[in-house]
Amino acid sequence: MDSLIPFTTSGSLVDCVDKKMLVLLRDGRKLLGVLRSYDQFANLVLEDTVERIHHENSYSDIGRGVFLIRGENVVLLGEIDLDAEDMVPITPAPIEVMQQLNKQEIDERRRRDNLKAAILFEARGFCKEGGEGDGY
Repeated sequence: MDSLIPFTTSGSLVDCVDKKMLVLLRDGRKLLGVLRSYDQFANLVLEDTVERIHHENSYSDIGRGVFLIRGENVVLLGEIDLDAEDMVPITPAPIEVMQQLNKQEIDERRRRDNLKAAILFEARGFCKEGGEGDGY
């Protein structure tokens, strides 16, 4: 019977509804929440969503509640194994510390990307295209 159902991108998400998911967005944010709904464009509705910021072996979560994600911004979507989740060796840290570390990391990545773009433009003749969030 399953072989009669055509495999499509949105159809493959039906088994993920009501499960805890990790979503990686084009801008680098990582969201964890329960997938409640989706459509044919892979737009997602997450409930009880948190944005996870991590640095080395520490993390902090920022509560986001219900989150609507436009499908074109999704880089990765994966189910979280609830049994294995507790065995990951990372520890919670104060949000203020993690936000500062995250900001420094983003600034450093942006500096490196600008340097690479300048080298490619000046030395190799590449054009200056793309922008924020075009890393994927």
